[in-house]
Amino acid sequence: MGAPGPIPEEGLPPAAGRSGAWRWLRERLFSSPLNTLLTVLAAWLLLMAVPPLAEWLFIKAHWHGTSEACRADPAGACWSFIADKYRFILFGTYPYAQQWRPLLATCLMIATVAASGMRRFWNIRLVFVWVAGLAVSGVLMWGGMLGLGYVEDTLWGGLPVTLMLAVFGIAAAFPLGIVLALGRRSNLPAIRALCVVYIELIRGVPLISLLFMASVMLPLFFPEGLDIDKLLRAQIAIILFTAAYIAEIVRGGLQAIPKGQYEGAQSIGLSYWQTMRKIILPQALRLVVPPIVSTFIGLFKDTSLVIIIGTFDLMLTVKTAMADIAWRGFSAEGYVFVGLIYFAFCFAMSQYGRALEKRLGTGYSR
Repeated sequence: MGAPGPIPEEGLPPAAGRSGAWRWLRERLFSSPLNTLLTVLAAWLLLMAVPPLAEWLFIKAHWHGTSEACRADPAGACWSFIADKYRFILFGTYPYAQQWRPLLATCLMIATVAASGMRRFWNIRLVFVWVAGLAVSGVLMWGGMLGLGYVEDTLWGGLPVTLMLAVFGIAAAFPLGIVLALGRRSNLPAIRALCVVYIELIRGVPLISLLFMASVMLPLFFPEGLDIDKLLRAQIAIILFTAAYIAEIVRGGLQAIPKGQYEGAQSIGLSYWQTMRKIILPQALRLVVPPIVSTFIGLFKDTSLVIIIGTFDLMLTVKTAMADIAWRGFSAEGYVFVGLIYFAFCFAMSQYGRALEKRLGTGYSR
């Protein structure tokens, strides 16, 4: 046997079967007998489910026409139901001719949230962006000025209400949760006890009970003549509930910060608030980005619980649309449509959370 030749500078090529698509398939799908069995089972399930689903969703679906045409050929989805009811589903009972206003307010809220996610806006200017965005959205929704007719909030519904509950809930619950987390770790016994009682009390009950209390029980304690709007009461309940969970998440991040960080800040003469604002909180929040994003996604989905107090959110508008006698029997199409809307927003938040986690370098990879 002759001596092996010199190794090329660019290195040896990978052995056959150790690179490319085959290696990827073998490592991820066929790495063991159990994984092979699961892969085959998953492929069989997809083969059984995807073709009929695609046929129902697209191939045999009715995109235009009447409900009678859908009933005559029920093999496909009746998307003509969505085409006929989409404005009611998205905007509820808001006056038909004025529905450009909730549409514009919705776009403005989404743009405000998108701007908040950009690091270049993480300064005092973001406060002014939020104030301006909320003020303009309120003017658009309520009207009563600038030539816009007044529309009372009992007529609001659909996507703007869902987004409003979620966006305002996140914006108000996040700073409140941070304050509660700092209060729970305070050296002052009274403040610490108050924060502990609040957090444990709120976390000990489900959101649906808080909404019920805000809608039914709370008005019984109001003095005569005082009435707070039902939508505002639901918004406050959502904020209080979410803040308690964020407080516990932030507290976990604070506990993960080494004691040396506090001692280092004290050694250079920083005050308590300077230490928290400049050293401790940035590190603690960076550590808890994934659970905070999960809480926000959960909050967006939990806004559908306001249906129990009769608030016309996205879920209630689609249920009302399905109750129309002319279109009764096409609930699957309605739920698919609303599900896609929820998925789009939740997926966007999830992707942003992953990008933010990677950008901040938390040390965790998924």
